[in-house]
Amino acid sequence: MIKVVAKCKLKSDVKVEEYLRDARELVAETRKEEGCITYALHQDINDPSIITMLEEWVDEEALNQHNKTDHVNRIVPELRKLRESTEVNIYREVE
Repeated sequence: MIKVVAKCKLKSDVKVEEYLRDARELVAETRKEEGCITYALHQDINDPSIITMLEEWVDEEALNQHNKTDHVNRIVPELRKLRESTEVNIYREVE
């Protein structure tokens, strides 16, 4: 299983709800993908402009296929325009 933690900070002039609208569409489409176990959007309690996506995939191939989908290629570039910074960490479980 592969886990992804994608954390971003929105630009100061961005309305959080604007970002969340597009991010929710990405979540809805991604959850339909084969290989997606969990794909959930989270907002920091103390700073609403910090948004984190927590993802679980059956394997790296499923994650790679996700990154090639039409909805990722359409929505993610729009989301990037609204971010000040992004940090993505990809994890594999240690047995």
